[in-house]
Amino acid sequence: MKQLHLILTFILLSFYSCAQQSESSVKAEDPTTVNYTTELVVPDISIPWGIAFLPDGSMLITEKAGELIHFKNGKKTLIEGVPEIYVRGQGGFMGIKLHPNYETNGWIYFAYASAEGEGEGGNTAIMRAKLNNNKLTDKEVLYKASPNSKRGQHFGARIEFDNEGYLYFSIGERGEGSANAQDLTRDCGKIYRLHDDGRIPKDNPFLNVPNAKTAIYTYGNRNPQGLIKNPYTGDIWSHEHGPKGGDEINIIKKGANYGWQIVSYGINYNGTSFTDITEKEGIEPPIFYWVPSIAPSGMAFVTSNKYPGWKGNLLVGSLKFAYLERLVLENEKVVKREKLIEKTGRVRDVVQGPDGYIYVAVEGKGIVKIVPKN
Repeated sequence: MKQLHLILTFILLSFYSCAQQSESSVKAEDPTTVNYTTELVVPDISIPWGIAFLPDGSMLITEKAGELIHFKNGKKTLIEGVPEIYVRGQGGFMGIKLHPNYETNGWIYFAYASAEGEGEGGNTAIMRAKLNNNKLTDKEVLYKASPNSKRGQHFGARIEFDNEGYLYFSIGERGEGSANAQDLTRDCGKIYRLHDDGRIPKDNPFLNVPNAKTAIYTYGNRNPQGLIKNPYTGDIWSHEHGPKGGDEINIIKKGANYGWQIVSYGINYNGTSFTDITEKEGIEPPIFYWVPSIAPSGMAFVTSNKYPGWKGNLLVGSLKFAYLERLVLENEKVVKREKLIEKTGRVRDVVQGPDGYIYVAVEGKGIVKIVPKN
């Protein structure tokens, strides 16, 4: 008996030692908070929805109400020739992304709410165009979700490219829940994948599903307003709005179902429950979720050396609580959270500029730069 007691004691001490070692290793690698200040570099923009840097370091900024702003050498210029924007609720002029080979082909990609097509109201469209003498030219609509809807919510509208040059974009379920998100024959509540010219890739996952929208890459998405390539792995990451609780971060996998509205960590806004399931076979679980919801918008990985200890961290804007969240990752798991630029305003987008600094689109202000203190 005494020998058994000694063995059990040894096992428990070994387990405790391993747990302590694991905890210590997390703490040892845990970045310290960077001292920083903020600088308003582009003032007086009501709702700056998306930011893209041109090769010369100047900025293109989409303003939700329908303007495209070019900011260069301290001056704002309105770009002519923007598409006709359907502005309603959460919809307007939204995502923007440069082609990975922009310097050779000049293509810029936009996501916006459009009234074109079937039905009254509007829905998300994806366009590419070129910028010539402060005017958009060579405009091509690559995708237009249908049918239109007068609902004002959940347009999605982020854009990203992967390492192979495929174009990804998100469209929210427009407030229709699983009726859209779980139905492959209907647009909305999905993340889509195209070639950069709008062609459907031959290996898209639902090409052989009768009547399916063949541009669909994932489904069961509620309202993804973050879409970014992980520069360290090449994977596409997204985040999406939950209802009351249950905002998610997901790694996008071909053909995967992300569960809306079958599973969720959230509840209805009136406090009632629509499901008591948080996990289900065949549904891809999030790598992280927020309860309560922060209303995430915009997302960026930090690869810069400007901010000691932040390299490899994920930045996500909060619309609800008006701050930028820094997420420390270990093996694709969140091990620490920190609030940045609190009370600055509703954060709509965040990007790392070519100069290595972090730029944040803040509603009611404009573009704010995070400047580390030496």
